[in-house]
Amino acid sequence: MTEWFETAEGIWANVWATLAKGVADASHPARQPTFATQSPDGWPEARTVVLRRADRITGEVSLHTDLFSDKIKSLNRTPRAALHVWDAAQDLQLRLQAEVTVRSGAAVRALWDKIPDHAQQSYGVTPPPGTAIDTALDYTKTPDPSSFAVLVCRVMHVDVVHLGAQHRRISYSRARQWQGQWLSP
Repeated sequence: MTEWFETAEGIWANVWATLAKGVADASHPARQPTFATQSPDGWPEARTVVLRRADRITGEVSLHTDLFSDKIKSLNRTPRAALHVWDAAQDLQLRLQAEVTVRSGAAVRALWDKIPDHAQQSYGVTPPPGTAIDTALDYTKTPDPSSFAVLVCRVMHVDVVHLGAQHRRISYSRARQWQGQWLSP
């Protein structure tokens, strides 16, 4: 029997299964990928986010954020991002490159209404995220649907490394209709 990591098709299926587990299971390592953008002044920025949707058919993943966060400023300038997942149990590293669309307002209101009250606390802070404050707790949280945004990441490229007994690396791209290309690890 072939292991998932031995074929391009098996790895591709596992990429999306891993991302789907991250959406469904709060304790799965794919739940909180690192999300990297380029700041308006050209510096790399990386932060942990929560994966909210992974759709293999469309090749998209989605995240939620505060519309006034620094990542929105970065995405307004350069609407591209990278996501990184490390799953130690599978010896698996996923690196995704994506074009990002920011959705907010009426386009995401129905989704906002489904978010539990405690989770809505993450969207709406005064002063806005990243603003200098005098003391550590010198801010207030007021859930605000106008601060809620969804980042729809249209995956363009995926680089996968499996660090099993024999290391394997493969890339997939939308331009190649997701056909895998083996790479030297």
